[in-house]
Amino acid sequence: MTTLLPTSTAGSLPKPSWLAEPEKLWSPWKLEGEELVAGKQDALRLAVEDQRQAGITIVGDGEQTRQHFVTTFIEHLSGVDFEKRETVRIRNRYDASVPTVVGAVSRPNPVFVEDAKFLRAQTDQPIKWTLPGPMTMIDTLYDAHYRSREKLAWEFAQILNQEARELEAAGVDIIQFDEPAFNVFFDEANDWGIATLERAAEGLKCETAVHICYGYGIKANTDWKKTLGSEWRQYEETFPNLQKSKIDIISLECHHSHVPMDLIELIRGKKVMVGAIDVASDTVETPEEVADTLRKALQFVDADKLYPSTNCGMAPLSRHVARGKLDALGAGAAIVRKALSA
Repeated sequence: MTTLLPTSTAGSLPKPSWLAEPEKLWSPWKLEGEELVAGKQDALRLAVEDQRQAGITIVGDGEQTRQHFVTTFIEHLSGVDFEKRETVRIRNRYDASVPTVVGAVSRPNPVFVEDAKFLRAQTDQPIKWTLPGPMTMIDTLYDAHYRSREKLAWEFAQILNQEARELEAAGVDIIQFDEPAFNVFFDEANDWGIATLERAAEGLKCETAVHICYGYGIKANTDWKKTLGSEWRQYEETFPNLQKSKIDIISLECHHSHVPMDLIELIRGKKVMVGAIDVASDTVETPEEVADTLRKALQFVDADKLYPSTNCGMAPLSRHVARGKLDALGAGAAIVRKALSA
């Protein structure tokens, strides 16, 4: 990446109201058949244009073609029954009705490759594609087949690697694995979670990233954050081992969180996506607020390794608010970029 302080989003952007119900996760589609296919592509084009106008460097699809960052990938796999559902505790935070693993999991066909090719055709800028990480995938299912979180994670890692290799071949520059579960299951993350993540990224020549956040700005997550105290030191548990991993970029939540900025020192040498936009608030940051977060991060990460970003996905926000936050991210990074270049 030749641009200093290249900006990107953590993942999702709000969907247009004509495609799905706004400000809602798992929002049902409003279109069907060929109209839905065309509608998803139109929404993806809009997401690309919003990012371009905001000065975002690394362009994503805004996850416009999928309902949810984990579930949509799993829907395309064999061995998972979405009719047979069980209630499980998601990341020790809230109960949810989830599908059941009933047999050996496999990927009969590519899941996002055609969508990635479409994104690649929309822009000459670097593009990033997000995939769920193995540990976060197993945390959104009831396993009635393997009956082993670790074994299922290794199976998913192999499947993710198949998908990632084809995404790379489709022209994706950065493949990001989303692992919010790393902020909850510390022992498992260190025992085998980081290893399964590396298996998912095995053999890739494009850059790889892992996104570890405190979740979307939904009530279950914001209520949980209130219990975490004045300092959120969860990253301290996994960063030392991630620093030694083969993953290129580590994405974390910074702005309006209680994460001590000096924790970034634990991943010195890695590229760092610094979350400088709060996705749990409708208040749009000023460019100077974004710049201030980035300046603080620069104490612990070299400028050529700092990637300004959002804390998490913005799917639950209104399009108006999300667009304002994109603009602030682009403008705030430009302030610091100009100062560094002077």
